[in-house]
Amino acid sequence: MRSIWNGAISFGLVSIPIKLVNATESRSVSFRQIHAADGGRIRYRKVCELDGEEVTQAEIGKAYEDADGTMIPITDEDLAALPLPTAKTIEIVAFVPAGDIDPLQMDAAYYLSANGVPAAKPYTLLREALKRSDKVAVAKYALRGRERLGMLRVVDDVIAMHGLLWPDEIRAPEGVAPETQVTVRDAELDLADALMATLGEVDISTLHDDYREAVEEMIAAKAAGGAGVAPPEPGEEGGGQVIDLMAALEKSVREAKESRGEPAVVTDIKSRPAKKTATAKKTAEKTTPAKKATAAKKTTAAKKTTAASKTAGTKKTAETKKATAKKAAPKKAAPKKRTA
Repeated sequence: MRSIWNGAISFGLVSIPIKLVNATESRSVSFRQIHAADGGRIRYRKVCELDGEEVTQAEIGKAYEDADGTMIPITDEDLAALPLPTAKTIEIVAFVPAGDIDPLQMDAAYYLSANGVPAAKPYTLLREALKRSDKVAVAKYALRGRERLGMLRVVDDVIAMHGLLWPDEIRAPEGVAPETQVTVRDAELDLADALMATLGEVDISTLHDDYREAVEEMIAAKAAGGAGVAPPEPGEEGGGQVIDLMAALEKSVREAKESRGEPAVVTDIKSRPAKKTATAKKTAEKTTPAKKATAAKKTTAAKKTTAASKTAGTKKTAETKKATAKKAAPKKAAPKKRTA
């Protein structure tokens, strides 16, 4: 592999001469632009807007376009005069757990190769220290005219470096999450868990680009004088619109099991015993307050009606007893007048 940058790793007072090589390569099929009428190749020419003349690469310089459209020329000497301590050095600034690095920051990947026999000892020392600490190194380096952030980790017996985006280059996910309030039932989560368990794990090295293979087959067929490949059979319409989420989950579990040669049996969620979980209890409490309130109102109303009836009955009984007592009471005899 051809090196794209030569420099050194700064590990405290230890300097490790290294060469930087690309760890990845693009395998996508590239196309050229042609004139559809006659198949002629379309090429881009670099032309000066002022005189309309085509210019060579050697005649092209850099400039910064100001807000008003003014071009401010910037030379290589201007950039070289800037203080950039990481111009030829990968400067390690800290060692942190790998989990502290946000995967959103991951960028290009490189291998760091020891440059020369004297570099083998300090290179191996750093590699083994990274292995034993179970951490990664955060470093700053300069490449292609700008300072960058990097993460050093061990891959097999090689130190690899991932370019990282600066924290202020990561956008906040504002307005991305669904704004509508959605409730997910335990039954739906159970099926999602079942689908995850059925799909299981995969060896990443066995995955390949199906689309690229189809493109290569189509190119080979056309190059041999054929008409390419037949269009695929029309299948089910996609679009991500799920009408019945439960049915879609059950079908997904069934198809995943069939693809693995397992019995395609999916227990009907209605026949499953209810789980006594805190989530279920909370869900029940949230989903039945109206029923509880209605039942409580009915019970209270019934109690009030019964109490009112008893009260009314008691009053009537008391009134009847008073009336009877009045009728039954004997009349008092009038006192006799005394005579002188």
